Amino acid sequence: MEFKRKLSKSEDKEIHTEDAFRSKKQPISKKAKNSHIPNEIEENDSVFKRLVKTSGLILKTGENQNQLGVDQIVFQKKLIQTLRIHPSYPKVIEEFVTGLESYIEDCDSFRNCLLSCERLQDEEASTSISYSKSLIKLLLGIDILQPAIITVLFEKLPQFLFENTNNDGIDMSRLIINQLKWLDRIVDTKDLTTKIMQLISVAPVNLQHDFIISLPEILGDCQHAEVGKELSELLMENTSLTAPILDVFSSLRLDVNFLSKILQLVMDKLSSVRLDDLPVIIKFIFHSITASNALKVISELREKLNVQNFVLPSRVHASQTKLKSKGLASSSGNQENNDKDCVILLFDVIKSAIRYEKTISEAWIKAIESIDSVAAHKTLDVVMLFIIYNNNTQTKKNIERLLRSKIQSGCIQEQLLDSTFSSHYLVLKDICPSILLMAQSLFHSQDQRIISFGSLLYKYAFKFFDTYSQQEVVGALVTHVCSGNEAEVDTALDVFLELIVLNPSAMRLNAVFVKGLLDYLENMSPQQIRKLFYILSKMAFSRQHETSNHIQDDMYLVIRKQLSSTTSKFKLIGIIGAVTMAGIMAEDRTDSSNLTQGRADLSNELCTQVTSLLQLVHSCSEQSPYASALYYDEFANLIQQRKLASKTLEWVGQTIFNDFQDAFVVDCCVIPKIDFVLSIKALYGLEEYNTHDGIAINLLPLFSQEFAKDGNQMTSQESKQKSMSPLCLASHFRLLRLFVARQHNGNLEEIDGLLDCPIFLTDLEPLEKLESMSAKERSFMCSLIFFTLNWFREVVSAFCQQTSPEMKGKVLTRLKNIVELQEILKKYLAVTPDYIPPLANFDLENLDVIPHSTSASAKNRSKGKIGGWKRKADGNKVSSPDTHSTEENTECDTVSSGRSHQDKEFTGKEGKTLVSLQKYHAFFRELDIEVFSILHCGLVTKFILDTEMHTKATEVVQLGPSELLFLLDDLSQKLENILMPSFAKRIPFLKNKGSRNIGFSHLHQRSAQEVVDCVVQLLVPMCNHLENIHNYFQCFLAEDHGVDDRPGVEAQEHHIMSSCYQRLLQIFHSLFAWKGFVHRANHHLLHSALGVLAGRLRQMEQEQPLEELLSQSFNYLQNFQHSIPSFQCGLYLLRLMMALLEKSTAPTQKKEKLASLAKQFLCRLWPHGDREKNTVFNDHLHDLLCIYLQHTGNVLKAIEEIAGIGIPELINSTKDASSSTFPTLTRHTFVVFFRVMMAELEKTVKGLQAGTATDSQQIHEEKLLYWNMAVRDFSILINLMKVFDIYPILHVCLKYGRHFVEAFLKQCMPLLDFSFRKHREDVLSILETLQLNTRMLHHLCGHSKIHQDIRLTKHVPLLKKSLELLVCRVKAMLVLNNCREAFWLGNLKNRDLQGEEIMSQNSQESTTEESEDGTGMTSQASGSKATEDGKDEANDEEEDEDSDESDNSD
Repeated sequence: MEFKRKLSKSEDKEIHTEDAFRSKKQPISKKAKNSHIPNEIEENDSVFKRLVKTSGLILKTGENQNQLGVDQIVFQKKLIQTLRIHPSYPKVIEEFVTGLESYIEDCDSFRNCLLSCERLQDEEASTSISYSKSLIKLLLGIDILQPAIITVLFEKLPQFLFENTNNDGIDMSRLIINQLKWLDRIVDTKDLTTKIMQLISVAPVNLQHDFIISLPEILGDCQHAEVGKELSELLMENTSLTAPILDVFSSLRLDVNFLSKILQLVMDKLSSVRLDDLPVIIKFIFHSITASNALKVISELREKLNVQNFVLPSRVHASQTKLKSKGLASSSGNQENNDKDCVILLFDVIKSAIRYEKTISEAWIKAIESIDSVAAHKTLDVVMLFIIYNNNTQTKKNIERLLRSKIQSGCIQEQLLDSTFSSHYLVLKDICPSILLMAQSLFHSQDQRIISFGSLLYKYAFKFFDTYSQQEVVGALVTHVCSGNEAEVDTALDVFLELIVLNPSAMRLNAVFVKGLLDYLENMSPQQIRKLFYILSKMAFSRQHETSNHIQDDMYLVIRKQLSSTTSKFKLIGIIGAVTMAGIMAEDRTDSSNLTQGRADLSNELCTQVTSLLQLVHSCSEQSPYASALYYDEFANLIQQRKLASKTLEWVGQTIFNDFQDAFVVDCCVIPKIDFVLSIKALYGLEEYNTHDGIAINLLPLFSQEFAKDGNQMTSQESKQKSMSPLCLASHFRLLRLFVARQHNGNLEEIDGLLDCPIFLTDLEPLEKLESMSAKERSFMCSLIFFTLNWFREVVSAFCQQTSPEMKGKVLTRLKNIVELQEILKKYLAVTPDYIPPLANFDLENLDVIPHSTSASAKNRSKGKIGGWKRKADGNKVSSPDTHSTEENTECDTVSSGRSHQDKEFTGKEGKTLVSLQKYHAFFRELDIEVFSILHCGLVTKFILDTEMHTKATEVVQLGPSELLFLLDDLSQKLENILMPSFAKRIPFLKNKGSRNIGFSHLHQRSAQEVVDCVVQLLVPMCNHLENIHNYFQCFLAEDHGVDDRPGVEAQEHHIMSSCYQRLLQIFHSLFAWKGFVHRANHHLLHSALGVLAGRLRQMEQEQPLEELLSQSFNYLQNFQHSIPSFQCGLYLLRLMMALLEKSTAPTQKKEKLASLAKQFLCRLWPHGDREKNTVFNDHLHDLLCIYLQHTGNVLKAIEEIAGIGIPELINSTKDASSSTFPTLTRHTFVVFFRVMMAELEKTVKGLQAGTATDSQQIHEEKLLYWNMAVRDFSILINLMKVFDIYPILHVCLKYGRHFVEAFLKQCMPLLDFSFRKHREDVLSILETLQLNTRMLHHLCGHSKIHQDIRLTKHVPLLKKSLELLVCRVKAMLVLNNCREAFWLGNLKNRDLQGEEIMSQNSQESTTEESEDGTGMTSQASGSKATEDGKDEANDEEEDEDSDESDNSD
């Protein structure tokens, strides 16, 4: 039966398209038909022409279409009928085909036969179809003609393979192949397949692509498998046909195994394919992925897919952009654009697969998650995380979690992110909203590394994306600034600072958004206010753009409003903003090239504006000492950080000198009078002055005047001198010396008289009259000492870098004065507990605590509450107890809470006072980082620095241990503050979040890299001090003196040296543990630092590999182990060595040395003070024990040694004694040891991989031995709760006991399943030991319930669940090994820790319960098993006991 079909709409459209090149013809009427007779084919003897015409088709010549006068089906039926009734049938078929061959010899005729026929319609016809199939296609629809017609076509086709397209745009080769598409029926499919595959093999490449793509439209389903095989062979031979072949594979019905082979073949060739073919190949790979092989395929795909090689780098992109803007684009632009289009198309394919195939997105996430090496991460990984985050909403949380983990581990760093945006900005710009959403999520983290990564996303999005995206970035950053979260605000402002440098013009376009932040100044910290005004000033006062006047006007308006406010808080905001803006306006611009006269005039105008602005600030702040001090500090920072124009500096020089001299400097010969009954003396002078020469600092008279004021009505003369307050002394001097240093290139000889001049004070030493002093007098003396200390601290910061030996000697003397005054201050503070010092740092993070109430100050003073905590002082007053509220003092207590215990411990050993100056850290002037250059001066106790003063008497000065400790302690605090990640410095609840930065404002004006660079320069002198301290303790150990038996002075010196030792190790640890070393830009700093340590052992060559430097540095530090004076020093030495170990690529040998050293410290008998019962020591011991167990080669052996040797020694010793093997193990520290051992045991067994049946016999034996040791250690530790039955021990047993049982189920039971038959005795030993332990855990559950301790009972349900799972798992193992009969179920009685039965109501009523041992039942079970299964009796007995024990946990 023949099957026919109607012409579909799509076919009709195709036919219409093929004939579109012809001129449009009018409808043909009957009369029109007659007019066409001259163009028709005349009748001849050709069978082909005669039969075709008879059937209803008129052949035409030239460009005229063949005309079909009847319907297509009617034509085919007539032709078939005519052929069948022909007298010479079936020979007529051959004649018909011969006639066709003759007719199509003419190219025009052949073309007409291949093109669609014109449908002749009657005027009354109702059909709307005006085009029909071509003559060839109509003939191919006739079964008796199809094979011959196909043969004719394939014989005719080769002559057109290598011909170009005709003038009319028709490609004859493609037109011939199109005739074979979508045939209703193929008579000989095998022959057609053979012919077309042969044709593909000889056709040119461009036609091969078209022929291959046409195969699914030509061949039937039965030929798909055969075609697939032949195409796979062709795929291996010709790589250029990869894309069309894989495209066809997606449309063919092929076997799954065959597709998997093709997939592997494609994956092997993936790295060598062309970019144009890549989208099709990736589409085929995604189409062939199954759930079982998804992870493997994706992992291999990300390894071989290197899209970055096809993408232009960012610099080429920038150059192309410039060329296009000038109309000078290179000729290669088309190819580059084509490559970009291919990359975009590739990622479109990936996006589509990710969106609709959950398996692919999950596999890609797992593939990225499994990468451990930093170098193995690629830009494609980052792009895929962004794409999955954008296209799959269900995986957003997983992507964020994975990205956070990669950032914290250092796998995804700034360099990789930069390369990602540079290479794939065209792809990423389409998903910009998702990238900003991810950055917003990262900003909410508490880890500074994650927040910094989020800031990089904003930065690169602004750099590479379009204007609209830039506006979105600015809007998101503004939202973060307004969030109120300190870390978010700081990081967002830092991003703005980078953007204003990266692309100033783009930032100016979005200035209106940034300008809105001026409404949120009240909620910002001083440092944040500085950043905001710096950003706005940069946009407002640009030399290239003069269209920013609206920003200038708004800034001036805000600043004037704030400065004129009567509220101190807003006045301080105005001061900070004005000085910051003045700094931008007054920047020195003389170094700019092509400076025109117009710009020079503008500079003069700006200079006038700057001086006017600074004069305004000065006049608005002179009424308040606090505001004046802040103004001086802000101006000093401005001079230190930026190079100001010379005209501005000239104006500063004219005002600073006169103001400072008039306010604070007097002649020594004139001793002023004060109202207090105190004798004024010129103290701490370093020169012998004549009565008529010399100057002095007028401190006591000024302070006494301020202290004596009652805050009532003041005369106008008094109000003019309110700025002459000792509160401004240090700040004003800092401004003066920075100006002089800037003007004279660091030389301070012009003001060197302030270094050695005396101070008008009174006798500060309390002697024996301290207790008899009134509270007011003690507060007065404390404030006076604070002012003196802060003056000396500023003097040391000013002159520390002077090269003159005379000045170096005087600086060391001032340093000694500071240490002496601190000891005196401690004595006063010990008897003045409620005292609050005067302010020294005026840019407090919390501006709400600034004093501003005059009446409150006067009222409190009238009541005599000089040291009151609740008192608020007038902004014009400097009285020491009146400067702060309770909230400020709370801030100070939290500045360095982790370090205050050290000072308390030190003073406690002296037996004098427990006052710590740590909580007063915020009330001392900050030392500059340059101060630590003093460490170059002299050694600790040996070297003496001669000042070489040219006088009759030479004063000998040295850097003593106390001065060294003072410097090291300050440096250690600075490094801890700036180098330690903020997420590690948790702020206590209800504490001020900004308190940790109080007293470090100057430090935070430097980058962490700059600070590290400074510290690296100090490594040589610090190593000298470290070695000298090492020699000191070596001599001390050689003399074999006990610290407690030494005289008081020597004991104090020993403690100071020990503290110096600890501070040096802390500094080294803070330096080498800095996370910034992972960045490539900081590698040279790490090499320099390691080079210093390595060079202490032997002279190193200039170029040494990092691993060699690490090894030498590690060995250098290891040499200090024998001179460690305290337990804390030992811990910091280990932490320092661990920091080096983390950077090593071959850490095995170093780990062994580290573990050995940690064990030595655990086995050393430390001084009594290091074994006291306190939480600090316990925390240190916990860390040290963790270091030992984590780095030792055999954790189980180490635990067994402590638990099997040390603890029995402790149990058998007296109450206050310790273990002889481990002296650090006492009854007070036993809980620490027990907790760490249980935790490390659980972690170790959890990390052991479960064995498989395919492993070798040796591996099985090793793992069984390992688990035998683990269970034995667990048994020893669990049984210790019988002796130490206190809550901490029981809690650890419940918690880690459950974890151990769970690890045993997951890791050990699979091993026992297939080891039972061959290693029966070993399995029995493990289960027998574990049975006893789980019984103890069951007793512990009963003990917890009886005592009703909720802290313990909350762990009971989870533990019992794990024990029940163990019962089922043991039974499963017995069934697997044909020992089902050996499983016996029994009940355990509830017992306490000592084994005594716990009587319950049920147990009292029933007397039929069996004992928990169940020996008889076990024997019977084992016997029955032996008779039935022929197994060993002992084996069954032990298995039964284990099942019994496990079930008893029910």
